[in-house]
Amino acid sequence: MRSKLFREISALLRIRPGKAQPVKSRFLSLACLMMALALSVAIAQSGSDAQAKKNSTARASTETAADRPVTTLSVQVNVVNVLATVRDKHGEIVNGLTKDDFILTEDGRPQTIHYFTRETDIPLTLGLLVDTSLSQRRVLDQERSASHSFLNQMVREDKDKAFILHFDREVELLQDLTSSHEKLQAALELLSSPQFTRTSGGNYPGGGGGSDPNSGPGSGRGSGRHHGGGTLLYDAVYLASGEELMAKQEGRKALIVLTDGVDTGSRESLDEAIESAQRANTVVYSILFKDDEAYGNGGGFGRAGISIPGMGGPGMGRGGMGGGRGGGRRFPEQHVDGKKVLERISKETGGRLFEVSKKEPVDQIYAQIEDELRHQYSLGYTPDRANAAEPGYHKIQVAVKQKDLTVQSREGYYGRPTN
Repeated sequence: MRSKLFREISALLRIRPGKAQPVKSRFLSLACLMMALALSVAIAQSGSDAQAKKNSTARASTETAADRPVTTLSVQVNVVNVLATVRDKHGEIVNGLTKDDFILTEDGRPQTIHYFTRETDIPLTLGLLVDTSLSQRRVLDQERSASHSFLNQMVREDKDKAFILHFDREVELLQDLTSSHEKLQAALELLSSPQFTRTSGGNYPGGGGGSDPNSGPGSGRGSGRHHGGGTLLYDAVYLASGEELMAKQEGRKALIVLTDGVDTGSRESLDEAIESAQRANTVVYSILFKDDEAYGNGGGFGRAGISIPGMGGPGMGRGGMGGGRGGGRRFPEQHVDGKKVLERISKETGGRLFEVSKKEPVDQIYAQIEDELRHQYSLGYTPDRANAAEPGYHKIQVAVKQKDLTVQSREGYYGRPTN
């Protein structure tokens, strides 16, 4: 457009011979064309400035967005999960309930159940704790055979894990967490094997040093020891629930304890053993296997030391799990009712107590535990407290609205403060 205006202005400025044009008319036309040219230049310049400003603004916006720190909102939800088993008045497991059938309270306050499932596909971590003190020697064959069948059926090699430890005057991890049926079977075979070698005392206060070259399959860790008494039941539960085994696992977790329930010489108390399982959200199933005749011949007093192969330091710890906690060993409690002890451990952790008898042999008991583990309800809620991570013990009560049904679940949990 501007080039056309320039041509017209040039034409007006040229004086053609033989043609006389009025000067006033020529200057008026020239003025109009000059004004048009000026307007065209102004419009073009304005558009160019606007585009430059737009580009500059875009660049500044991009730079500002790139340089500006990103603000994120982090919300930590403290969900408490509770596994529950429901039975009718005949003791049969009840399936088919929904979230609305349950009532859940924490410290007496009703809670809203946000998560609910009846699926049993959640990975399962099992710990088998076998009493190998002299009072149990005559029943070990039955325990080993039944345990083999139970673990083969319960442990899915692509999803679940299990470990095996024994306890008498020591606690020894025979097989660390594994999904291998072969490794678990090999560990069970060692329960009555005479190849166990033990050194009394150890690195625990009051004992000497030593190591165990025959530390069981899959361990290969050497030996850390802490001196114990006769049957370290409480120590076994305490340590199996600790950071190196159950506490760091996710999903469903259960300990199976085969014993007569009589503890002699554990360093930890019964309360401490229960608290350890509760903090690890681990259910404890107790199988009372009592051989009354064994007590007439020194029953309940096994061998010396507490040995967890390669679990560095006193107190069964890979790096010291639960060891080094003040004082020496506890003296045996007098007149302890093993059945009541096991009943309390199981009840307060959400498990059950079973008692082996002629009418109910150990393999049938294992079948009941298997059925229960495969038919649990999982309930999840967020505590309504202002500080949902408030440390300390919080009591849980789970019930169903339908009459004549009973619920088996853990009685509480320990809050974990957030950092």
